[in-house]
Amino acid sequence: MPKAGIIYNDIKPIACQVTQELAKTLRQHGWQVEMATGFGGLLGYSEYAPSDGSLQSLPVCHTKIDQLVPPGFDEDMKFAVVLGGDGTVLSAARQVAPKGIPLLTVNTGHLGFLTEMYLQHLDEAIAALLAGNYDIENRSMITVQLFREDALLWEALSLNEMVLHREPLAGMCHFEIQIGRHAPVDIAADGIIIATPTGSTAYSLSAGGPVVTPDVPVFQLAPICPHSLASRALVFSDTEPVNVFPATSHRLVLVVDGNGGAYVLPNDRVYLERSPYNAKFVRLKRPEFFRILREKLGWGLPHVAKPASRKPS
Repeated sequence: MPKAGIIYNDIKPIACQVTQELAKTLRQHGWQVEMATGFGGLLGYSEYAPSDGSLQSLPVCHTKIDQLVPPGFDEDMKFAVVLGGDGTVLSAARQVAPKGIPLLTVNTGHLGFLTEMYLQHLDEAIAALLAGNYDIENRSMITVQLFREDALLWEALSLNEMVLHREPLAGMCHFEIQIGRHAPVDIAADGIIIATPTGSTAYSLSAGGPVVTPDVPVFQLAPICPHSLASRALVFSDTEPVNVFPATSHRLVLVVDGNGGAYVLPNDRVYLERSPYNAKFVRLKRPEFFRILREKLGWGLPHVAKPASRKPS
């Protein structure tokens, strides 16, 4: 019996309703169905709150990457349907990437930049899935790890980006960054973003980083409000690992995909590399990234001519 999965946003009534209807439909077609909520892929924040204001406590909220996989979701699963917005898609990608399960993403949220389709087209999409009429698109992910004295304290998969900043955000600090074997560089900024091509249209774009098409094997580094005209976004090969050292006496906050993270102390090290796992997405038609940019972000829309100036009478 073939197996499919459903990952849904359980705080949205419409997603809960459609989940039950979709599970019934798939079972009627002879499929085994496993269900999970997107909550299982949420990272949470480390529970670091020393009452004396010291910097000695450890981040204790840590779930290993391969432990986020929901029960019943394994390599035998042909696909999983995600019902929610971009946050649910990001969560689902972390949950199933270690098992290589392709995701059909259905928008029940607002922007839906990462979703493949809208809810009104679900029936025809399921028909195409059951007939095998679809392609798989791979998206690169980042493994983010926090080390303290060479001990691994926290790790997560990132589909969009890793952000490291001071708390509160409005405060400049220094970062020493080493990319591969290249000489370390110092960046003075409110924070830094290291993003995948998928994440280039998210926080990195708002911070002035370039848009990168998903098929380009690169990462990008974008400073947040840099304190130098020379500190601009950098694009580099994703074969290069990255080490980030907080060159500051302040505690910093590490955030992955805008979802959760850990506190970073002055002597800690944040390590990033391309993950061995890819996020796999079901595409019912050939991906057209520029169309998505145009529809979701208004990129490349034709200019409307200004009305002719009124001639003086």
